[in-house]
Amino acid sequence: MPRLADTVVLGGGTSGAVVAGLLAAQSDERVVVLEAGPDYGPFGDSRWPADLLDARALGYTHDWNYASGGTYPNRVVNFERAKVIGGCSSHNGCAAIWGSRVDYDGWAEMGLSGWSSAELLPVFARAAERLRVRRYAGYEVTPFQQACLDAAPGVGIPLTDDLNDLDQDEGVATSPVNIMDGTRWNAAFAYLDPVRQRPNLVISDRSTGDRLEIEHGVAISIRYIGPDGPAEISAGRFVIAGGTYGSPAILLRSGIGDPGELREIGIEPKLSLPGVGRNLHDHPSVRLIFGGTPRLEAAMTTFAEEWWMPEEQTIAKIRSGLYPQSARGFDLHLYPVGGPNSESETGWHWSLPVACMTPRSRGAVTLRSPDPEREPKIEHRYLSDPKRHDRAVLREGIRVARTLAAQPGLRDHLGTELSPGSAIKDDAAIEEWIEGAIEHYYHPVGTCAMGPADEPLAVTDARGRVHGLENVFVADCSIMPVIPRANTNLPAVVVGERIAGWLLGAE
Repeated sequence: MPRLADTVVLGGGTSGAVVAGLLAAQSDERVVVLEAGPDYGPFGDSRWPADLLDARALGYTHDWNYASGGTYPNRVVNFERAKVIGGCSSHNGCAAIWGSRVDYDGWAEMGLSGWSSAELLPVFARAAERLRVRRYAGYEVTPFQQACLDAAPGVGIPLTDDLNDLDQDEGVATSPVNIMDGTRWNAAFAYLDPVRQRPNLVISDRSTGDRLEIEHGVAISIRYIGPDGPAEISAGRFVIAGGTYGSPAILLRSGIGDPGELREIGIEPKLSLPGVGRNLHDHPSVRLIFGGTPRLEAAMTTFAEEWWMPEEQTIAKIRSGLYPQSARGFDLHLYPVGGPNSESETGWHWSLPVACMTPRSRGAVTLRSPDPEREPKIEHRYLSDPKRHDRAVLREGIRVARTLAAQPGLRDHLGTELSPGSAIKDDAAIEEWIEGAIEHYYHPVGTCAMGPADEPLAVTDARGRVHGLENVFVADCSIMPVIPRANTNLPAVVVGERIAGWLLGAE
């Protein structure tokens, strides 16, 4: 089979768009992007759906429809992921948060050279510039978000100027965001638009990666399902960027994983890497829901008559009482969400979600069948850590959120707590409610984790190369061995920048 590309990037999502754009811009190699969703072209193309551009709320039209299935009794937890060029950067909340110094220094202490905070700071700055990250001006802050900011010091959460100070463990501010004039500035706009006209870049949309063909420790081609049916393309190098759910699925279909489990579903093992699909984790979250008041609705209505009004704007970094006081870092995010909602009886929605930023529970992504068009089985196993750490942190987060909601000013805006409700008070009752209310913070990581070859869960080395394969790399949040204390929007771009730089020969 003739080689049609030097590099095939499997996935044009956040990290994949970064890798493909940088390779095409800084080399003459032929780069092909296989993206399962549609490519609507550059910024300004009229084909882009309105919800993917409008940064006031999460996009909803291009979801993979991943869900928990029967994992949780009596309910289904949706695991939203975007099936479109730019991936989740095309539908997310645009929070451009970096995390804590201990996150990346912790990776470096695991033996992952090149990932310390000092080494990543310039990469974060470069990524923020490409995504046109900015901060909200004071006049842009909605009355609801301003009331939350005003109330925070009363519960011991200091106001800060920079949520991306990696050494600041507590603070609240408006979030830095990759929003330009109300438009969600996604990774495709930032990294693919500048190179779309280059002859060495081909973007093949509506093309779902199936499996790699491997011979003697080398991948020679990728099979995929394109607009015209099954197809195959050969290349010298393959970069898998299907995301935390999609990347392990491609490896598993390729025969890379736990040999026994692969045989059970009819896949011939090619390479034993039991860590593929393991180590799945996310920031578990729950949300306190409030009824709102006519006063708040009137203030928001008046604000919307003059200004653009996003539903998310502020984030608080909090150290719960459970966090070791002598340690650096923090263990909670509190992120107010409020604004118009046509599905609500009042036409508005108001909530104070809290998320555990140091989760210990781990799950897995496995295959239901070898069929690339069948969704994988996703079991986050939220709240499963045996010492109940995650549950306890969320319980403390609820107490902080309730104390915040009771502050003068915010109390008069929010009205009645609808969920969990005032009857849920003691630790046992709160934890029982958490069990039935758990949801995700949209930040899955870890299923193709970096680590030394002798580490049981390791799938790739520190530069994203799959252990045991010479020319296969993973470049997305699935390689994160431990989740950072951050929304993974900017960290996903940093992963793409880092892996692309090394593929281009940077030290």
